Amino acid sequence: MKIYTVGGAVRDALLGLPVQDRDYVVVGATPQQMLQRGFMPVGKDFPVFLHPETHEEYALARTERKTAPGYKGFLFHADPDVTLEQDLVRRDLTINAIARAEDGSLIDPFGGQRDIAARVFRHVSSAFAEDPVRILRLARFAARFALPPHDFRVAAETNLLMRHMVAAGEVDALVPERVWQELARGLMEEKPSRMFDVLRDCGALARLLPELDAVWDAPSRHHPGIDVGPHAMLAIDAAARQNKDLPICFAVLLHDSGTDANAAADAGPDIISAVAAVCERLRVPHDCRDLALMTAREYGNFGGNPGQALQLGAAAIVALIERCDALRKPQRFTDMLQALAYSMGGSEADGGVAPAWAHHLQGALAAAQAVDAGQIAAGIAQGFPGQPQRIAPAIRAARVAAVTVMMNTNQSGS
Repeated sequence: MKIYTVGGAVRDALLGLPVQDRDYVVVGATPQQMLQRGFMPVGKDFPVFLHPETHEEYALARTERKTAPGYKGFLFHADPDVTLEQDLVRRDLTINAIARAEDGSLIDPFGGQRDIAARVFRHVSSAFAEDPVRILRLARFAARFALPPHDFRVAAETNLLMRHMVAAGEVDALVPERVWQELARGLMEEKPSRMFDVLRDCGALARLLPELDAVWDAPSRHHPGIDVGPHAMLAIDAAARQNKDLPICFAVLLHDSGTDANAAADAGPDIISAVAAVCERLRVPHDCRDLALMTAREYGNFGGNPGQALQLGAAAIVALIERCDALRKPQRFTDMLQALAYSMGGSEADGGVAPAWAHHLQGALAAAQAVDAGQIAAGIAQGFPGQPQRIAPAIRAARVAAVTVMMNTNQSGS
C-alpha cells in the first residue's frame, strides 16, 4: 500500500499558496484493508474513506469509463492493480495531476509542473471531454488564478476541446444544481470576470446563461460607451475586490441582462424577466433570487442611475422602502443598495465607500423604522373604532412625515 497527496494540495504548494484541503490516493489497497486500518467509508460511486483521526479523504486509485451523457454517466473501477498514473490520467488538468509521495518526491507524468511554471490550464487527456463539469471547473480556476503572479491562461488545444464538447451537447446535460454550484463558487473568486471570459470563449455561456450572452456586445442603455457584458464584468470584479457576499455578486452580474439595445428606454420588465428565467432554470437559492430580482427592478426604476434617489420626494422614498419590504428585511435593502452601487459603477465600486444616495436611502429607512406603527394602530382603534382601513394610510403618512423631517434636517445641515 502506497499513499500519495494529489490534486489541489500539491498544486497550491507549488504555487506558494496556502494549502486548504488535502486529498490522498491509495495505491495497492483493497476496501477491506482500509477498513481494517480504521478508515471510514463515505464514497457512494467509488471507494473513498475518511482517516480515523484527521478525517481527510483517502480514495483508492481508480479508473473510469464513460457510459452515458453528462457528468454522472461513469463506471468506476478501483482495484489494487490500478496504478498511480492510471489514476492521474483521468484528472482534469495537468496542474491537478501531480502527486507527492510520502518521501516528498513528485510524480508528474503529464507535465503539470511545466504548465504551472508557464501559467497554463491544459487538459491531461481526451478523457477531459467526457465530463462537462470540467468546463465549469476550469472556468472557476481561471477566476481564482487570475491576478499576477498567478494569472493562468487556457491552452489553445484545451479551449478547442471545450468548444467541441459544447457543440456535442455535453454542456446541455448538466443538471441545474451543479451549474449553479460552480457559478456561485466562481463569483466568489478573486476575479469572477475570468470565469465568464472562459465560458464565452468556448461557447458554453450561450448554453448556460443565454440571457447574458445574447446582449454581451449590445451597447448598455444606461452606461454610454460600454457594452452590457464588459460593464457587468467590471462590476462583478469590483464587488469581488470588496469581498461582497454571493447574493450581491449575483445581483450585480445580472443587473442589465436580457435588455435589447434597440428597445424602448424603459427596459425594466425585460431585465426582470431575464433574471427570473435564470433563477428558475438554475434553481437559484431564494436569497440570491430575491435580491437579484429586486436589484433588477429598482435598477430599471432608476434608469440605471440610483443617484436619482437624491431627487425623490419623501412619499416616493417611502414607496420604495415598502416596495422592497425594507422594514421587515432591512439587511436585504442594504444589500440591494450595494448591488445598485456596483451596477452603476459608483463610488461603492471604486473604493468601498457607499455613495451619497445610498446614505440618503439608509437614513430614510432608519427614519421610517422609528415610526411606532403599533402606537398609531392603537390610536386609530381608540379614536375610530370599527375602521381598521384607516390604519395603513395613517402609518404611511407618519413614515412620510418622518422621512421629510430627515431630509429637511440633512438639507439644513449641509
